[in-house]
Amino acid sequence: MLYALICTDKPGALQTRLDNRDDHIAFLKGLGNGLKAAGPFLDDDGNMTGSLVVIEAANRDEALAISQEDPYAKADLFESVEIRPWNWVIKNPEVS
Repeated sequence: MLYALICTDKPGALQTRLDNRDDHIAFLKGLGNGLKAAGPFLDDDGNMTGSLVVIEAANRDEALAISQEDPYAKADLFESVEIRPWNWVIKNPEVS
């Protein structure tokens, strides 16, 4: 099943995000085919304020465990992380 990780940064934490960005991206790439999509949320000025990560996991507990291994989570960047099951219906490249 797919899970959307909707992550909101703590206020004023842009430097924490920047300091851990390379490790975060390497972590996501390390998920291989389990990573379906990822990218930052932006404010009106184009500054990163959170993340949307879509992963494949067996269940919510596994999705939570993956989210907790993210270097951003370990750096205490996020104010909140919402984990929601997601059904990719439109433009899913894995479904014809």
